[in-house]
Amino acid sequence: MREFKVVVLGSGGVGKSALTVQFVSNKFMEKYDPTIEDFYRKEIAVDGQPCMLEILDTAGTEQFASMRDLYIKNGQGFVVVYSITNQQTFHDIRTMREQIIRVKGTDQVPILLVGNKSDLVSQRQVRTEEGSQLAEFWGSPFAECSAKSAHNVNTVFAEIVREINYVQNSRAKQQGGCCTIL
Repeated sequence: MREFKVVVLGSGGVGKSALTVQFVSNKFMEKYDPTIEDFYRKEIAVDGQPCMLEILDTAGTEQFASMRDLYIKNGQGFVVVYSITNQQTFHDIRTMREQIIRVKGTDQVPILLVGNKSDLVSQRQVRTEEGSQLAEFWGSPFAECSAKSAHNVNTVFAEIVREINYVQNSRAKQQGGCCTIL
């Protein structure tokens, strides 16, 4: 069974922990304690293939930003989350992507852009088109989800596995590799 190291990044309060906990244990966290670092493992099947996800839920607050380089260095795929109810969090993710590319030393990095809190339609500040256009510019998939209602949560984590596989297969082809050893 393949293992995938997924890092969940985003500003404080966008729902990274709520999204991760909803995926891992099908529960919505009402109470919010700022995360420093939480680690989860969950086995899922993506396109008929069993996989083990190692999910690192990171701190969004700026005081722990220095730890981000280490998370990025060890991660294979990145779920970059903003809140659709907060325009500033949408702006913040651009620097996170730049940091991922800098640490990884390539722009061919599996990144999934996620707009969370899609259940809060009346408080929306970031249009779906804005998220979609940014993801297209990045060459990344995009999803909106709601950790509270669980809408699209499982899709987010299945999609980052697909993106990791896609990027790894693209790299292998570029390097002239014709075989994949499992």
